[in-house]
Amino acid sequence: MATVELRFSALPEHVRTARLVAAAVARRSGVEEAVLDEVRLAVGEACSRAVGLHQLSGVTAPVKVSLIEEEKQFSIEVGDEAPHAVPGSRDSGGAEPDAETEEDEMGLAVISGLVDDVEVSTGEHGGLIRMTWPTTPVTTPLA
Repeated sequence: MATVELRFSALPEHVRTARLVAAAVARRSGVEEAVLDEVRLAVGEACSRAVGLHQLSGVTAPVKVSLIEEEKQFSIEVGDEAPHAVPGSRDSGGAEPDAETEEDEMGLAVISGLVDDVEVSTGEHGGLIRMTWPTTPVTTPLA
């Protein structure tokens, strides 16, 4: 199992770099060429979400991206350190969700539409989005 880790300052201009690295590693890991655009878009959405959460919460820690090559699958984990409300602990008493919450939910909906295998976990110390794609064995030509 090979893992590439990427950490970047929570700035929107770094999201493009994360997308490019993710697509390159996915290609090398055996993700089908036809799926690479989905990988790029999903990683871009997940990283943009993490950047936004960090900026909104004033978190200065970097956004973390792990690109994990496993047998027959390739996974990408995008982690943030922004505090998230624990489900069921809202003090709003049924109040309307704010714009940030709606934007966050829209981002998660986009990711879910792009990736069949998505896991989202959140807590008071941060969140993690894990996206997984199947791979086919990559054959390298003999020299």
